[in-house]
Amino acid sequence: MRIAVHNYHADLAEALRSYVERRLKFALDRFGGRVDEVTVRICGDGPEANNCRISTEVSPLGRIAVEDNDPDLFVAIDRATGRLGRLFGSELKRARDARVGRESVRLVA
Repeated sequence: MRIAVHNYHADLAEALRSYVERRLKFALDRFGGRVDEVTVRICGDGPEANNCRISTEVSPLGRIAVEDNDPDLFVAIDRATGRLGRLFGSELKRARDARVGRESVRLVA
């Protein structure tokens, strides 16, 4: 999993980068090789405009993106990574159920 962090107008660049990487690994490691590249955009223009947007390309599903705003930038990162992990899991389950739910053309005697 490759992680690209883009930091716009936010202080603590290196601390944010390591925090984002740790939270993403916690949220997405269970999905293994299905996650190729994750792009994170952090924008901290002030206490009311802290924004974290995460997007990723998922091999069978396409692009998944989440976004969160909070006065505390670390809370916005926590919420966005948590939501991404849950969304990723539910989308994979939906795709797996659709594939498994098909009836077989073979008749079982």
